[in-house]
Amino acid sequence: MAGRRALGPRFGRLWAAYAVSAYGTSLGFGAFPLIAVLVLDSGPGQVAALAAAGRAVGALVAVPLGPWVEFRRKRQVMVAMDLIRFAALMSVPAAFALGRLGFAQLLVVSVVVAAADIAFKAAAGAYLKTLVQPADLLVANSRFESTTWTATIVGPPLGGAAIGVFGPVTTVIADAVSYLLSALGIRSIGGTEPRTAAPRLRARDLPEGWRHILTRPALRPLYLNTIVVNGLIMASQPLLAVLMLRDLGFAPWQYGLVFAAPCIGGLLGARLAQPLVARYGRHRVLRTAGALRACWPLGLAFVRPGLPGIVLVIVVQLGLVTCCGLFNPVLATHRLEHTAPDRVARTLAAWSVSTSIGIAALTAGWGLLAAVTGPRTAIAAAGLLLLATPLLLPRRESVSPKDREEAVNPIG
Repeated sequence: MAGRRALGPRFGRLWAAYAVSAYGTSLGFGAFPLIAVLVLDSGPGQVAALAAAGRAVGALVAVPLGPWVEFRRKRQVMVAMDLIRFAALMSVPAAFALGRLGFAQLLVVSVVVAAADIAFKAAAGAYLKTLVQPADLLVANSRFESTTWTATIVGPPLGGAAIGVFGPVTTVIADAVSYLLSALGIRSIGGTEPRTAAPRLRARDLPEGWRHILTRPALRPLYLNTIVVNGLIMASQPLLAVLMLRDLGFAPWQYGLVFAAPCIGGLLGARLAQPLVARYGRHRVLRTAGALRACWPLGLAFVRPGLPGIVLVIVVQLGLVTCCGLFNPVLATHRLEHTAPDRVARTLAAWSVSTSIGIAALTAGWGLLAAVTGPRTAIAAAGLLLLATPLLLPRRESVSPKDREEAVNPIG
């Protein structure tokens, strides 16, 4: 099976560092919305603004980071971004302990973490492409995806329990420490990266990642689909937190449970990615999984109090994350294979910036909609729009000769 293929000790260390930060992030799942609701008594508009502003401003800050990362040693960038996230997150429990924690600080920390996330992912994708053979990219991405979902199975319930026992900032501390451990793990990988001459950053270099995506038929439709789907799914999450925690009276551990239990589906989807691609082809898997993931979120609009509500959310999330667990590693591999080595960081940064801005814009808009109509109606509207998003998926596999040539022979 794909999971048994050996990819070497350096990949093993990278995977271990990823696992540590993934588990920390899962423990801190929804920590900022929970702090905003339970500590700062924030309403739907403020919770949505927290998620939207952090992503939007962080994405704007990250715009020049793609070209900057492209010409730096990727492992050093990854370590630096981990340390930045550690310092930013640790400021939250420090301020809470001093009685100085406020909404503005949560916003600033969200911005810093969002920008560092984008830079880290851009560097990590470029580094992975140099670390493993092209034939092993799907195996590597599937392992990362499996780790993400495995961590999510364990993290949110433990995080919710930790918040109930030790207080609302406990999981933020765990998340911060995980980034410190990740930095140490990445630093221990060893080996050398080729020194690349770093040209002076010019304004015309900033859109290079977007130029590459939008001129490639193999990437453009998937890029547009990803922005819209991720935006609509994520726009509903803060509203669902308000609906379940405030309006329906669910406890934090129950909120964590309904998102953790279905993640076994994400693990299953990630494990099936390589055999399904081998049997049916990448294009068919992307189209099928991409279409199916849009069918589930509408069900969240019908959540009710008590056990029936818990069961409903678990079923909906199970279907959604199974499709996402299959789609994500196949998309990540497809994107790397259709991007020249000297453009990977810029392309991934542009993709992440666009996705973050899309999520921020839709989260802000859905926060306003929820303030007028209520969280349940806003969640239903997002679910209905998602049903149309399969129209944005590529109808046929389209790879130009330029795509194939540049993926192998980079052009400066």
